[in-house]
Amino acid sequence: MKKGILCCLLIYCMFISQMSLACTILSCAMHGEAYAAANEDDYTPFIRIWFNPASKERYGSVCFGAPDLQIATAMNEYGLFYDYTAQYSIDAAKYQLKNPYNGDLFFEIISKCKTVDEALAFLEKHDYTATSQVLLADATGASVVIHVGAKVKKTGIYQINTNFDILNVPTHNYSCGRYDIAERMLSSAKSLSVPFLRDILNETHQEGALSTQYSNVYDLKRGKIYVYLFHNYSHVYEIDLKKELAKGYRLEMLADHFPVSFAYQSYVQSHPLYRKETIMSEIRKKGVSTTVTKYISELNNSNTTKVDSALVLSLLEVGIQLIKDANNQHTNGQMWEYWFSLPNGYYVKQYDDERIHSASQLLVALLNKAWNDVKYKNFILEMLAYCDMVESKPSVAIERYQKLIVDPSQTFPVTYNRSREMLSRIKR
Repeated sequence: MKKGILCCLLIYCMFISQMSLACTILSCAMHGEAYAAANEDDYTPFIRIWFNPASKERYGSVCFGAPDLQIATAMNEYGLFYDYTAQYSIDAAKYQLKNPYNGDLFFEIISKCKTVDEALAFLEKHDYTATSQVLLADATGASVVIHVGAKVKKTGIYQINTNFDILNVPTHNYSCGRYDIAERMLSSAKSLSVPFLRDILNETHQEGALSTQYSNVYDLKRGKIYVYLFHNYSHVYEIDLKKELAKGYRLEMLADHFPVSFAYQSYVQSHPLYRKETIMSEIRKKGVSTTVTKYISELNNSNTTKVDSALVLSLLEVGIQLIKDANNQHTNGQMWEYWFSLPNGYYVKQYDDERIHSASQLLVALLNKAWNDVKYKNFILEMLAYCDMVESKPSVAIERYQKLIVDPSQTFPVTYNRSREMLSRIKR
């Protein structure tokens, strides 16, 4: 059982940590219109969409991302948009960064800025440190492509961002068929429209293991988004952002807005996260407490020597997902920064949420039943300690975290490091 769990967990960790690997992103403006569009190409389906109403500290926004709730692309209520492409030749270590931003910089930007110019002013005080490349665009028609060593503004009617350094565009020192197709179509455009941009996305989409999971066309002036699932451009989900934000915060499955597709169903059923996502679907239909209680009973009634290792892993993934989902709502749409070992993640917000209660119950059942390997038990113990912090039980959390730093050889490095850092923050 242990060997099987180890293999599954390594696969799980690989998938949850990946950003979109090969995307096509563009902005364009002409005749008073301003658009952005993007294909999100990745190995991981089960895409989430979440709406974040405005607060005193933040503008309203809509975000798209994988189950880990890292934001892949987003737009705020004023039409400021961003999206990333992975880069393989940009080395952040060679740049001398004076003010590195240790958090989700571009989500912070759309939370505080209305235009590209305001974003660039923000970036004068905060350095982007990741190796990905970002396209920012706004309702005025302005856009800029940014990476750790460059800020390149749009000078013509369009700007394109794919998987090579934007600084190589003037010399044509790149090889990217998707960039060439998008440029050919945009350079001959006489007008702009949603169907035209949809056609560009269709021409540049990818299929196979690395596939276009979803595609978006953003009407930046009108605050509308046209979404297509799994490179099927015959069905569209139209979002009027102001109307959706007026309904309050929501975290949804993007696929729920589309008719069932055989191609998409076949793709997701072969994915390592499918069983976990099936349980999450059951939670959405039947409620978190009812569903988690059912699976805890199943664990408790099983023979230890016959425990379904795939189910055990899936339930651990479910527990972690419940924490991520709760955090997303109670931090105005942010990713779970503790999970990614970011500094602000150690300042834990206390709140009452059924998902945290259920996650704790599930983790306790897994701790008592599932693993003989002490490192996995300590990982579960760390997740429980975090839940204790959220539920205003610091003394219990401290006791758990202290157990995790006694012997580094008995914990995964990330668990050990996060536990030490959390204890140091608690004692300040």
